[in-house]
Amino acid sequence: MGMDPRHAILFEPVRIGPKTLPNRFYQVPHASGFGSARPRAQAAFRGIKAEGGWGGVCVEYAAVSADSDEIPAISADLWDDADGRALALTAAAVHAHGALAGLELFHGGAASANGSSRGVRLAPSQRGSQAQWGGLAAEMTADDITRVRRDWVTAARRAADAGFDIVYVYGAHGYLMTQFISPVTNRRTDGYGGSLANRGRFWLETLAAVRDAVGDRCAIATRMSAHGRRGLPGIETDEMLRLVAMASDLVDLFDLTVGSWPEDSGSSRFYPEGHQSDWTHRFREATSKPIVAVGRYTSPDVMARVVASGAVDLIGSARQAIADPFLPAKVRAGRLDEIRECTGSNLCILREETFNQIGCAQNATAGEEYRRGWHPELLPAATNSGQPVLIVGAGPAGLECAVTLGRRGFGQVHLVEAEPEIGGRLAWIRRLPTLGDWGRIVDYRAVQLARLPGVEVLTGRRLTAAEIVDYGAPIVVLATGSTWRGDGAQPGHPDPMPGADPAVPWVLTPEQVAAGVRPPGPRVVVYDADGYFMGSALADLLAREGSRVTIVTTFPVLSPVSDETLEGEALREHVHRAGIDVVHATTVTAIQAVPGGPVTLTGTDRYAEAWSAVCDGVVLVTMQSSNDALHAELTADRGALAAAGISLYRIGDALAPRLISEAIFDGHRLAREIDGPDPAVPAPYRRERAGR
Repeated sequence: MGMDPRHAILFEPVRIGPKTLPNRFYQVPHASGFGSARPRAQAAFRGIKAEGGWGGVCVEYAAVSADSDEIPAISADLWDDADGRALALTAAAVHAHGALAGLELFHGGAASANGSSRGVRLAPSQRGSQAQWGGLAAEMTADDITRVRRDWVTAARRAADAGFDIVYVYGAHGYLMTQFISPVTNRRTDGYGGSLANRGRFWLETLAAVRDAVGDRCAIATRMSAHGRRGLPGIETDEMLRLVAMASDLVDLFDLTVGSWPEDSGSSRFYPEGHQSDWTHRFREATSKPIVAVGRYTSPDVMARVVASGAVDLIGSARQAIADPFLPAKVRAGRLDEIRECTGSNLCILREETFNQIGCAQNATAGEEYRRGWHPELLPAATNSGQPVLIVGAGPAGLECAVTLGRRGFGQVHLVEAEPEIGGRLAWIRRLPTLGDWGRIVDYRAVQLARLPGVEVLTGRRLTAAEIVDYGAPIVVLATGSTWRGDGAQPGHPDPMPGADPAVPWVLTPEQVAAGVRPPGPRVVVYDADGYFMGSALADLLAREGSRVTIVTTFPVLSPVSDETLEGEALREHVHRAGIDVVHATTVTAIQAVPGGPVTLTGTDRYAEAWSAVCDGVVLVTMQSSNDALHAELTADRGALAAAGISLYRIGDALAPRLISEAIFDGHRLAREIDGPDPAVPAPYRRERAGR
């Protein structure tokens, strides 16, 4: 097996100013939750990508000044030499594998939170700044402009001293540089406002100052934005092209995106692979300098075609580099069937933004390289690999557990699934509108299982507790998943809802809808007390089939979890265009119906006023319950388990319904620690603390 000749173009070196990238794979800056406060985790997280063959590996945005503090979010900082020493660990980890290390220097301006520094936010114009946390930003004086530019220069020198090869003057995504460029946010009347040249002056002057400061020690990169579908206020692509032309002599590498972050990191539900190309590929009109552009590229064929077109020189990646840090190495070796393709679910963003700890639906090791010492490709041989293992349930957790055990050398793993196909809930979720790419979770693991001679997959077999005890496997893992409740129990109202009975034709669960069961009439209410994708996806499916659908949700907005995956706005636009009505902040508490008659839903709205609606059927997306009957039956007779020598474990939704990324992590963790002293309890992980 060897590299496909079509992919050879991806391994050509690229000169960027005084530096040379060893290939065209470039991990663009993206947040991790580590910043400079957890330098060892940062170094291990980035270093694994360099080991996997990414020619350029960049750290997330690093603030150049204390008045660009991102708390409660975690960014890197480069305010002083201590920050430089912390980030130097990452530069060294990247260099250890022959890649170039980049650092994205930025100032947030009016977008800064300043939650820790409590400093005033700065903006080109107070009149153009948006209110945040009850106040506006201060308009920058000439001294402020000089000082921030000087801070940028000082940070660039620190980055060079720390060993970074590429330093950014970051201006995209609505941060300070973009605020100066936009006539909406820049209302100045001095030499930094008005004409395009004046609005771009601060950016151009900072680029020139940084270039003078670092000389040939670093390549100078900048990240700027084209308009895109959603754009940024007042900035059109044609104007940005003119600015890029003005900056071309000052810049060694242009890192280009569309302007809105939810569009730039658009989820697979609403944005296909390469969706930014209509805008970012136009920048070749303005510069001959190397260009890197992103687009959630997962296919090496598409990557090679994009580079061959001449529109870009480097394939930029954030999410795919998280899903598979070893993609370049696998492409070079021709091992394309081993690539973990990004699902585009954006659970990585949810984890980083919400928990300040990166994670991934496809790659359970993402973010755990330092904390737990996990490597995405290398697993230690298990000391108990001679023991047979029975895994009951081939959903995401069970699949991941089986693959990981097989890779650890277990030679007798039986993965038994009650349904005719593997995948658990994902087997039908992937068939819902807009969710097809989530099926990559199942597809990748199916291919890997076929490569593992020690793992056997048995489908269409529902095991009883007695059969499990008699199976002959001393290690039994229950990965039986969870089921949506049909009794209307919901968060805050855990008792069954009067009238909620999945045995009647007018009350349905998501599983029933997925199996093809439909309400008895065209007027359907989808009741969403969950707040993520399920309610809207089922509503979309029913609307496409001709039903008149209303979503009633307990939340102030539809699918608030989707805001954390950057798809909330796109989702709500999609639902609106589908003709689906939405009722917000309303709790359904009872269902009343007579056979053959209308269904009446009653409850309360956000003001605790009585609410009601009439329909022909209701789909309850309220609460999930673990499928724990097998576990309860098995643990009811622990003597029988002991006599059979069985160690029993639960993983994924069988333990507690959670996000898919967490179920997969659960299965991976158990398989990693199956030969530990107490596999049921996660082993301690390393923490980074002052003085340690």
